[in-house]
Amino acid sequence: MDIIKYLNNNEFDTVDRTFRAQIAVWYSWYRANVRRFHRYRVYRGAGSYVNCRRKSMGMAKKLCEDIADLLLNERVQITLTDERANAYVEDVLQKNNFGVLGNEYQERKAYCGTVAYVPYIRDMVVDGEGNVVDGAGIAINYVTAKDIYPLSWENGVITEAAFLFTSTFRNKKYGRLEFHRQNEDKTYYIENRVFRLGKSDDGQELTESEWREIGPYVGLAARVETGSTEPQFVIDKLNIVNNADDDVSNPMGVAIFANAIDYLQKLDLEFDSYSNEFSLGRKRIYVAPEMLTDKNGSMVFDPDDTVFYQLSEDYSQQLQKDPIKESNMQLRVEEHSKAINDDLNYLSMRCGFGTERYKFDNGNITTATQVISENSDMFRTIKKHELILDAALKQLVRIIIRLGNVLGAGLPEDTEITIDFDDSIIEDKTAERQSDRQEVSMGVMSRAEYRAKWYGETLEQAQRSLPEQESGVLE
Repeated sequence: MDIIKYLNNNEFDTVDRTFRAQIAVWYSWYRANVRRFHRYRVYRGAGSYVNCRRKSMGMAKKLCEDIADLLLNERVQITLTDERANAYVEDVLQKNNFGVLGNEYQERKAYCGTVAYVPYIRDMVVDGEGNVVDGAGIAINYVTAKDIYPLSWENGVITEAAFLFTSTFRNKKYGRLEFHRQNEDKTYYIENRVFRLGKSDDGQELTESEWREIGPYVGLAARVETGSTEPQFVIDKLNIVNNADDDVSNPMGVAIFANAIDYLQKLDLEFDSYSNEFSLGRKRIYVAPEMLTDKNGSMVFDPDDTVFYQLSEDYSQQLQKDPIKESNMQLRVEEHSKAINDDLNYLSMRCGFGTERYKFDNGNITTATQVISENSDMFRTIKKHELILDAALKQLVRIIIRLGNVLGAGLPEDTEITIDFDDSIIEDKTAERQSDRQEVSMGVMSRAEYRAKWYGETLEQAQRSLPEQESGVLE
């Protein structure tokens, strides 16, 4: 189904399809399976070609894995001032496996540029006007860039969007477009449209009565009024200017390696050549036919040993001089290693990790684990990306609170939200903690401030917890 054509025919504007082609290219590099690059042909002469598969270092995925682990890992803490709201949000995130999927979609964000989190009420019941009257809890849909269709945006902020979700029921595929749009009073409504996806009926739009007979869409409402002027979706992207599109207003993000594909190509060329050195340069021993058997006709050498190669009688003169000849090609290991390490530094620097992040050693990629300083390229890169991620996580939490109140939770929507990112790679936490203990003993820092900092609590929570603490040494 051509989603862009459908949107344009229905008078919706969205990002041009040429940009979406870029997303497909980034995904192919993430999978290390780029068309016309990792599959290629070598000419052998006389009109003959051999098909080859170029080996890859997989550095695009490695970059995505690393930035994801640096941005959102198990040490990141989300804390709300109100304890009831904090417990409610923590429960929703845990039930939606956000601890795992949050990191996974940071990795996906790094290769496709943009992801979305779309919270919704499970088993939702609406009245005749589209207002929610009941539900079974809060769930979260996770969406990657290929299924995100911005409909309106301003200053890089997407205000209206459509999201594509696919399902299979009884061996038939269906697609659901979920529109998030604004009414005239600026409140949001959510509209659903369902399509058949298949060779014979691809793109056929179903009526509400038709889709209610299909398993995944039995209780699906055609339209839901949120009653809020805030969107019920969160757009999360890397803090990199989008230069992959001629349209400077394009609100979508770009892959972390979008401007380093030349380096990815060069690295895979070098790594493939490095691998071929060992394949093409292996030792061979060329042997005259009479040297393969003894006087009784028994084999002298193991017939399954691949190092020996029997020459034909056509080489009789040469064989008389040298009946056993060794071929031992010299391997250019050092030259390849230097070239790969140089380009790893260029790639790392281009993607914001600074130099010396990666090292090619003994045929493997190793990652530097040393603590980095606050004036390093990596520190600035992480802090830059955290600006957008911090806002995205807070927006997600506020949507969860708002939906919780729709279900009658009675939570304060103005509670303060704190995102404590993991800076252990930037700072020596052990030394910093010891320093803070000394400041507590000197009276420079209070015990409540210490507990709030190191236990992920607000100052008020820490102060309430202190009377229950023993007056011993801080741990």
